[in-house]
Amino acid sequence: MSASPESLSLVEARRIALGAQGFARPRPTRAPTRAHLLRTVRSIGLLQIDSVNVLVRSQYLPAFSRLGAYPREALDRSAYSGRDRQLFEYWGHEASLIPVEQQPLFRWRMERARRGDGMWGGVTRFGRERELFCREVLEQVRERGPLGISDFTAGARRKGGWWGWSEGKVALEWLFWTGQLTTHSRRQFERVYDLPDRVLPAMVVEAPTPEVAEAQRQLLRIAIRALGVATERDLRDYFRLPVADAKARVRELVEAGGLRPVLVEGWRQPAFLDPQARLPREVAARALLSPFDSLVWERSRTERLFGFRYRLEIYTPSHKRTHGYYVLPFLLGDRLVARVDLKADRARGVLRVQRAHCEDWAEPARVAGPLRDELRLLADWLGLERVVLSRRKGLVQLLR
Repeated sequence: MSASPESLSLVEARRIALGAQGFARPRPTRAPTRAHLLRTVRSIGLLQIDSVNVLVRSQYLPAFSRLGAYPREALDRSAYSGRDRQLFEYWGHEASLIPVEQQPLFRWRMERARRGDGMWGGVTRFGRERELFCREVLEQVRERGPLGISDFTAGARRKGGWWGWSEGKVALEWLFWTGQLTTHSRRQFERVYDLPDRVLPAMVVEAPTPEVAEAQRQLLRIAIRALGVATERDLRDYFRLPVADAKARVRELVEAGGLRPVLVEGWRQPAFLDPQARLPREVAARALLSPFDSLVWERSRTERLFGFRYRLEIYTPSHKRTHGYYVLPFLLGDRLVARVDLKADRARGVLRVQRAHCEDWAEPARVAGPLRDELRLLADWLGLERVVLSRRKGLVQLLR
């Protein structure tokens, strides 16, 4: 007869999760360096990339949330500079920056993509129906060196759908998804493609390819280390693993002692604990979070852990928005206490606080001071001279 799973209170689960995500450690007392940045990325496993630039592109924010004002160019250098780069782009959670040593763990995904498995339907059909054209695109990159769609001549005719993508762009994306091309650099956020063996460090290119099940187990180990405590769905979602594969790998890890079954107060689903997880005595965090931060990107988990219902309203008509356009949760201690709609007005050198909402249970007077300090730090990091508040009432009034 198997022993009953241990139990965790919701407060314990929340602190374990925050510790695993790097929020239980104090920020560096001196200016954060590239080494701090890379340690942070490796501890959480990956950074989700997003094109929205109303504040700053999302991939830059998670390290700021954990470290404070680190040099943003350190992320660019780590991802796009030379053969000693430490990060590469691929489909991890969504499009992501991932430590280069993990590249072999995604080769099964690249191989399945060649068979049309796990890829967007339109790209799958294009790769199958236009195989010769995709080969021609690959040869152009091989012969001409790094190419973006703006300097790609073949297939310039635009087609309906696919966001108006040219055939050349779809071919490049198919080759990227299947691992035949990777990201060399970014040019005004446009992806520039090249061959993996000309971009990635030689030790990565030459590394053996793990068996599929072992690669997936390793990804789940990274996920539980970054989550601390999680349901099967939370674990699966971290690297977007197929459902059947994830369920099988989780069972295997439980049997091997790599995951410990637990019950979490208030959670309907069974959960799993990282055997190496630490329970911080307290969490004294103060952080504005990207909407795509790995602490909050799985919205149902955010609601389970923090009682914080969070939806991004970018695509909601303005008159129907509840909290604003680009809204960042504010973490104070071990709770999400507020949400702030922010915009970087670069032309005027201003960080605009368009709306700010305190959670019903939180005390606005206690939130305002730490939030004011974090907004000032964010403005300085972005090179903006002032923080300008809207004329709304409530928390914005207290910030003023």
